Amino acid sequence: MNHPYPFDPTYGYDREKLLTVPAPEEPADFADFWRATYQEALAIPLRLERRKIASAKPGFEVYEIEFNTLGDFRTGGWLSVPTDAPIEHGIVVGHGYGGRGEPHFENGAVAVAPCARGFNRSARRGIPDDAFRHVLHGIESRETYSHRGCASELWSAASALLELYPELADRLHYNGGSFGGGMGALALPWDNRFRKAFLEVPSFGNHPIRLQCPCVGSGEAVRSYHRRHPEVINVLRYFDSATAATHITKPVYASCALFDPAVPPPGQFAVYNALAGPKKLYVRQCGHFEYPDEAKDSREIDRQLYDWWRS
Repeated sequence: MNHPYPFDPTYGYDREKLLTVPAPEEPADFADFWRATYQEALAIPLRLERRKIASAKPGFEVYEIEFNTLGDFRTGGWLSVPTDAPIEHGIVVGHGYGGRGEPHFENGAVAVAPCARGFNRSARRGIPDDAFRHVLHGIESRETYSHRGCASELWSAASALLELYPELADRLHYNGGSFGGGMGALALPWDNRFRKAFLEVPSFGNHPIRLQCPCVGSGEAVRSYHRRHPEVINVLRYFDSATAATHITKPVYASCALFDPAVPPPGQFAVYNALAGPKKLYVRQCGHFEYPDEAKDSREIDRQLYDWWRS
């Protein structure tokens, strides 16, 4: 694969080796920390609001929504609702580390697309709105780290969706890629309301390996910070999506890449390998990089995902 990077975006791993990457050792109170965070987030009144806006896609109604989550943070996002077809399920949709500027549309699904704190409709003074600074925001402790709040927003988004559509309680799913894949892995083990999930090229898997891998994504900012503050590993251990995946027992469909300059593949596969429940894997050639078969891979993933939600 021709590329412009001064490092190898396969990091010396082939498919066989990638499928052996483990999760790192788990802190003794990892599960207790996340269960307590979940309970703290769900105890906060949502104060849910929605405002109908013009829809850019025929067959859907669109609303701007706001709700409260961990730390009484006011989270913004969008709600899209099919109008020309039956509603089959509800879905919470995480975004990549560039944020999101529009709703998510999915046939047959009521979709809540929250913006992680600091980004787009959740932008706030004092919270960075770019990945390289956001990934370090509050990293001095596990209680203040930005990723704790970002994971909690997914739980609150689920609460918002189910407050509006309680009939979807047994058909609630999660879909997230890259940053959203990593946040999803952190959030999913503790929330039994989610029935199934799709994690695409998930980030933040196996931090000890990620710290050894140069990249063009947010992991490079963490690597630089770790060189100056090696003790940060004690915080990162609580925000490892591969560690969290060992607690995910619900069905998960994952798409992982063999070549990825932004999210090192061994971290992606560490998440998939660690999943404790039923799982399905699609191996794509590249992530975060254009390649000839990209559209073909995306079409096949979409086809399989359609079946996955309905199986």
